[in-house]
Amino acid sequence: MTEKGAEKPAAAPRRRKPKAEPAPPVPKPRLWRVAGKWLLRGFGGVAAFYALLILLFSFVPPPVNLYQLGEIWRLGGIDKDWVAYEEIAPVMGRSAVAAEDANFCGHWGFDMTAIRQAIEDGSTRGASTITQQVAKNVFLWHGRSWLRKAMEAVLTPAVELVWSKQRILEVYLNVVEFDEGVFGVQAAAQHYFGVDAKDLSALQAARLAAVLPDPKGRSASEPTSFVRSRTRAIISGAETIAADGRSACFEG
Repeated sequence: MTEKGAEKPAAAPRRRKPKAEPAPPVPKPRLWRVAGKWLLRGFGGVAAFYALLILLFSFVPPPVNLYQLGEIWRLGGIDKDWVAYEEIAPVMGRSAVAAEDANFCGHWGFDMTAIRQAIEDGSTRGASTITQQVAKNVFLWHGRSWLRKAMEAVLTPAVELVWSKQRILEVYLNVVEFDEGVFGVQAAAQHYFGVDAKDLSALQAARLAAVLPDPKGRSASEPTSFVRSRTRAIISGAETIAADGRSACFEG
C-alpha cells in the first residue's frame, strides 16, 4: 500500500501526432505531350475514316468528289454517268492503261521504274500511276501541296490492297475528266461520239485516252496533230499489252 500523502507520479505528457506531410504536387503534363496525344487521336480518326471509305467504295460507286463539286459550282453542273466495267468496251480499258500506266498490272500502286526515269529527266510527268490518280480523284483534292502528296502516298497502297485491279480501272474510267465538266467514259462516249461506252471502237477509245491528262486543252472529236499522233501510239500500245499479257489483271 502506498503511504498516505505520497505524491502521485506525474502523468506522461501526451505525444502529438506528427502532421501528415502534404502530397507532392502532381506535375502537369507538358504541352507537347498533350498536343501529341490529341494529334495521334486525330490521325487515328482520319485513318479509320479513309479505311472505311476504301472498303465501302470497293463495291459502291464513289459519289461526287471534291474536284467535281468545284466544277459544279464553277460551271453550274457537270455530266457524269456511272457504268459497270462490263458495260465498257474492253479496248477502252487497254487504251487507258496504254496511255497512262503501261505497267499497271506489274506494280503495287507506284511504278518505281517510271519514278526513277522521271527523276532522271527532271520531271514528274509519267510517274503517276492510275492507282495514284484514283486515290487523288476519289479521296483527295487537286493541287501540288506536300500534304496531298503525302496522303496520296498512304492511300495508294491501301487501295491496291483492298481493291482488285479491275475495280481500280473501273473507278478510274468513271471519275476521270474527258472534257470540261464531262466525267467518266460513258458521258464522254456520248459527248464526243454519240455512242455508249460498251460500243466504243479502238479508234474512239484511243482518242478518249489521248485527251488525258489535259482534257480541257485537247479534244477527242476535233483532234490536233498531236492528239492524232498520240492516238496512233495508244492504239499500238493497247494491242501490245493485250498481246504480251499486261492486260490480264483487269481482263481476266
